[in-house]
Amino acid sequence: MPAQHLLILLVKLAVAASLASILTRSTGFQRMLMREERTLTQRVKMALVCAVIYGSGVAVRVANPSAYQAVDLGMEGSLVMGMLGGYVTGMLAGIFIAIPSLFESKPLTILLFAAAGVMGGLLRDLAPDKEFIWKFTPDPTLASVRLLRRGDLRLAGFSIACVGMIALAEVLRQTLASVFPNGGVFALQKDWNDGPWMLVAVYGTTLFSVALPIKVWNSNLNEKRLEQQQLRLNEARLAALSSQINPHFLFNTLNSVASLIRLDPDQARQVVYKLSKILRRLLRQQDNLTTLGEELSFIDDYLAIEMVRFGDKLRFVKEVDLDTLDLLVPSMLLQPLVENSIRHGLASKVDGGTIRVRSRRLGNQLQIVVEDDGVGIPEARLARMFEKGGIGVNNVNERLKVLYGDSYRMWIDSRPGEGTSTGIEIPEQVSGTVVGVESLVGSG
Repeated sequence: MPAQHLLILLVKLAVAASLASILTRSTGFQRMLMREERTLTQRVKMALVCAVIYGSGVAVRVANPSAYQAVDLGMEGSLVMGMLGGYVTGMLAGIFIAIPSLFESKPLTILLFAAAGVMGGLLRDLAPDKEFIWKFTPDPTLASVRLLRRGDLRLAGFSIACVGMIALAEVLRQTLASVFPNGGVFALQKDWNDGPWMLVAVYGTTLFSVALPIKVWNSNLNEKRLEQQQLRLNEARLAALSSQINPHFLFNTLNSVASLIRLDPDQARQVVYKLSKILRRLLRQQDNLTTLGEELSFIDDYLAIEMVRFGDKLRFVKEVDLDTLDLLVPSMLLQPLVENSIRHGLASKVDGGTIRVRSRRLGNQLQIVVEDDGVGIPEARLARMFEKGGIGVNNVNERLKVLYGDSYRMWIDSRPGEGTSTGIEIPEQVSGTVVGVESLVGSG
């Protein structure tokens, strides 16, 4: 018999882990767990969700008490809900979970489970920090060792309090089962006479049946928190990279305006008007992605300013496939590359040159190429472009890396005296908005 009873206790632990895993798969339940402060409605909803899972185990045991004893984790579930959700969640969960036991004529089960939920809520109140609930250890020996270490007093003390409260709940269950054998509660030890070691095993199983769900959910929550932290880190990196681009572009444009004010005030006014359009768009830009059509419209305004300065020496040609204009690209993707072509490719060339932007679809990828027929890049410098290529290349490459990971490709081809070509391939993403289709295709 002892071997059979130990097997039941092991199955009970497996059921505890299984029920916790089932709840973990619910996105709504994960959101409930991640909230530290909950409204009354949210507490009731949390209690109902857990009552369905843990109450089903009670119902199965009621239907066949001799074959499915190990699936009854009602008291343990009530304790867990109290620890994670507070008094209201724990008490309501206990009442809802115990409802199937009424069909077995054990009405005191409702009292026991509700009391267990309240005891869990008391533990939540005792926690010096709510994070301690997720970190408590069910091993009293380990908790005692931590208690001796400076800096671990609060967590170790809370862990010992949890162990004691869970043991007290099991004492309450055993007492009710003994005092009220007919109308009381279901308890494994009541029908087992295997000596003190089996009693220790029963109490240990109850303890770990409470700790297992908390540990399973904590592991899942840590993964979610890491994902959120990575997302926030990526957003911060994108914001930092974008803040590098905009001032760089603005200062160069203002230098052009300063020169034009002395040489041609009328043209200076036109440039200021174009600059105001560009700044308005930059200030309005909230998202990391925009359509290729909007990006090309931005380049039109930017190059209108540059063409005032360069005159006929600067030419701009667009070879853009119509079906690429509504595809999403990172905001401010093309401007740094076009600016590099002007500053490093064409500015030092006496007769100027042409900048060409091409786009097309390649399977599920969008390919964009920015070309110029300027002075080109020496081979030694070309090999280090992604390391020391300046704000333009490095910034665009870093932003693409943050947004697309390994799903993008960027390359630079150049021949001294012939020009430079910068290419980008990114995953195809479709937007429902097409901006300025007719005006964005053809020669500028």
